[in-house]
Amino acid sequence: MPKFSIIIPLYNKEKDIAKTLNSLFLQTETDYEIVLVNDGSTDNSEGVVTSFDDARIRYFSKENEGVSKTRNFAVTKATSEHIVFLDADDYWYPNHLENLDGLIHSFPNEQWYATAYEKRHHKNFISSMRSPILKKPSGWKGLVPNYFENSLIDPLAWTSAVCFKKSFFESLGGFDTAITHGAGEDTDLWIRAALQAPLVFSTEITARHNLDGTNRISNTPTLIRKFMDVGVYEKEIENHPGLKAYLDINRFSFAMQHKMAGDLATFKMFAKDIDTNNLTGKQRYMLKQPKQVLRLLLKGKALAEKAGIRLTSFN
Repeated sequence: MPKFSIIIPLYNKEKDIAKTLNSLFLQTETDYEIVLVNDGSTDNSEGVVTSFDDARIRYFSKENEGVSKTRNFAVTKATSEHIVFLDADDYWYPNHLENLDGLIHSFPNEQWYATAYEKRHHKNFISSMRSPILKKPSGWKGLVPNYFENSLIDPLAWTSAVCFKKSFFESLGGFDTAITHGAGEDTDLWIRAALQAPLVFSTEITARHNLDGTNRISNTPTLIRKFMDVGVYEKEIENHPGLKAYLDINRFSFAMQHKMAGDLATFKMFAKDIDTNNLTGKQRYMLKQPKQVLRLLLKGKALAEKAGIRLTSFN
């Protein structure tokens, strides 16, 4: 049995998947299997993958069903006690699995683990994730005292930097397949996991989120996406400090996306349950603006990123 089963969903990533796989083959921890599932790609993704000759790759192909069903299917094929997710356009530094392995050895009885990560906005601009937990010393690792309070800017858990015990993932029911096209399926799983068990975290950055990858599901038009139901977690607020604020910043994000898409009814549905005390001044301002102003703000954000400056409404 390998130490890790690496779960890779693949859909029309022929331009990215080779670089992602090559980052795996450079890992200092080599005891792993790759469970790669082609979710009905219509480009040459399959040809790129099958050109690699490595016995650790276990390749499956099926009809297109979306990323959540694909990840869940891949987990059923995994043989390791620990499953690690990697999207087909993201990147790991050579010590990423070694970093996770160290967390598991230090905290063997815990259920899920994650490392710090960075964001590649474009080829000339990479920024670190932002969280209060990164104020701890470089190389710190340990149990996070409160997942939600530490995830109000960037979430501590991110798909290509998280590791689950397979049994824990299965007990949670996996990714919710009713949520589609990057409309909160990851966030929904992190909430369920954090409500059940503390996250073990490393402040060492060993993974990279490529925001400029091809065919990204988050670019899917808002009105055909099925968003997570934030309200189902309201009943947990009293027992989990920071959860209400975390739910509200996600409501804010979903509300803004629908206002930009011209769907004011859904905007109001998300916005009405927000306690605006949980928002930043920037966010309270944005809630009141018409979509034309929001589009100008987005253009300004894009220009700032071209200049190497990350702007966000979350701090």
